Amino acid sequence: MDASLWTKLHGGSTHFPIALMIASALFDLAGTVWRRGPHSRDLRAAGFWALLLGALACLAAVLSGLLMTNWEAVGQGTLARHHLFVWPAFALMVGLAVWRVVVGDRASCRAFGVYLIVSLAAAGLMATAGYWGGELLLGG
Repeated sequence: MDASLWTKLHGGSTHFPIALMIASALFDLAGTVWRRGPHSRDLRAAGFWALLLGALACLAAVLSGLLMTNWEAVGQGTLARHHLFVWPAFALMVGLAVWRVVVGDRASCRAFGVYLIVSLAAAGLMATAGYWGGELLLGG
């Protein structure tokens, strides 16, 4: 299979999980900050769907990335720095999505607060992984 196909697929499929993880964290944060507001439930629903779609989309990004690097999970130099952030971000995003599906709206305030902190950390990891991915493309 042509390696450039995987490069293009990987490049195209990575933007959705990055944007959706960040959007999910921000929607959930806004829904928590304005929890007594009329749109709190809608903001949390948007956070849930963004997370779920992002977790599904990141499967294509991870698979295409592994195929592009011939299943090299760590690598050297910039690729290693990229993977240092990709793997925890991927695990957290999928784990958070599973938690939201299983728990639904039944989470206590404390549990959702922990979820929100982890979600914001996952968004930061995802953005940093995207930065190092860009450095790979730009030869940094």
